Amino acid sequence: MFKRLIGKLYVQVLVGVTAGVLLGIFYPQLGADLKPIGDAFIKLIKMVFAPIIFATVVLGIAKMESMKELGRVGVRALIYFEILSTFALALGLIVVNVVQPGSGMNIDPATLDAKSIANYTASAAKSMTFVEFMLNMIPSSLAEAFVKNEILQILVFSSLFGVALSRLGQRGKPVVDFLESFSHGMFDIVGMVMRVAPLAAFGAMAFTVGKYGLGSIASLGKLMASMYLTCFLFVAVVLGGISRMCGFSLWKFLKYIREELFTVLGTSSSESVVPQLMKKLENVGVPKPVVGLVVPSGLTFNPDGQCIYYTMAAIFIAQATDTPLSMIDQLVILGVLMLTSKGSAGVTGSGFITLAATLASMGKIPVAGMVLLLGVDRFMSEARAITNTIGNAVGTMAIAKWVGDLDDKRVKEVLNGKAEERRETPEASLPEFAERTAVQAKAA
Repeated sequence: MFKRLIGKLYVQVLVGVTAGVLLGIFYPQLGADLKPIGDAFIKLIKMVFAPIIFATVVLGIAKMESMKELGRVGVRALIYFEILSTFALALGLIVVNVVQPGSGMNIDPATLDAKSIANYTASAAKSMTFVEFMLNMIPSSLAEAFVKNEILQILVFSSLFGVALSRLGQRGKPVVDFLESFSHGMFDIVGMVMRVAPLAAFGAMAFTVGKYGLGSIASLGKLMASMYLTCFLFVAVVLGGISRMCGFSLWKFLKYIREELFTVLGTSSSESVVPQLMKKLENVGVPKPVVGLVVPSGLTFNPDGQCIYYTMAAIFIAQATDTPLSMIDQLVILGVLMLTSKGSAGVTGSGFITLAATLASMGKIPVAGMVLLLGVDRFMSEARAITNTIGNAVGTMAIAKWVGDLDDKRVKEVLNGKAEERRETPEASLPEFAERTAVQAKAA
């Protein structure tokens, strides 16, 4: 039992955090000297975020072709995903500005990473006009953009490349398949990097407490509490309101998928329950083609929990390092995250990479400040993953209701525990379902 428990990554991280805090309290100088351990982890993360952002954005756009196969269902799904994920980003932005968990830490970014702060200062000193900013987004060379980790330039090229592959259809499929394999390889590297997270958390917490005292722990705890509270509010208020509009109880629905939620809690990955979740959504009254389209697409386009985390973590680092951000700066962060947040929600540790990429694209918030999050990032991943899963499940129900294909009678029977037996939804191909929904659209 003990071996199985200590084998879990979150337990190892907890041990690392505890040991780091104790070392920072009793031997502050030694704790401050362990800074290179956290720095090494940040460098490992920065090593892979450019190729991962490239692959996920290209794949996300290229695979929109399958969304078009269902016509109005696909279009409405994309509209729903974009509205909900943008709302989650904005909610995180509002809460972190109101609560201000990083305020008062007064951390000098130069003590985190001298090279990063030098780059940060040079970038901040050069104020660009809007025209210069737009021109700077266009890469003069793709190789240069990757070498210098110019994320905005990579995003521009990735978006154009994804659109081109989508337009090519079957002719572009070999490239899409290659990028999918490439993406899996990159995420496997992330998995290997995350195995050293306990050691990184130990070094980061020892440095933070040894250098900045116990007050830093209170600020990190405040960030965690704010994150969990925001996720709860999003689920209870936003998703609860959508559920009521669709005619079912969110509480009963959560009870219905509780086994999947507990699995997500243990694995911190929303991908771990996709097959089971799809079966339950079919059983509750959503047609198989809608489930098959919306659930996998939702992993990419509807990462609500990730979005809340991204804006809160980015602004927290700015607050902790006394980095001034105007409202325009924060809106730019939100805009960049609308692209970078897509495509990595199902993979443990990918959120850290996406956040690093976003900070690098801004050039104002020091990426080295992410060392402050190492001790608590893993414990916020459960909130992210569960919120992603609930958002995806409720979104599938809402989209089915929106297009008129949700079996309301079946929903009530299943959620009230009155269904006599599991009903298999009728098989249907995507073209058949597209034709049927097109007829429904004309009739409407």
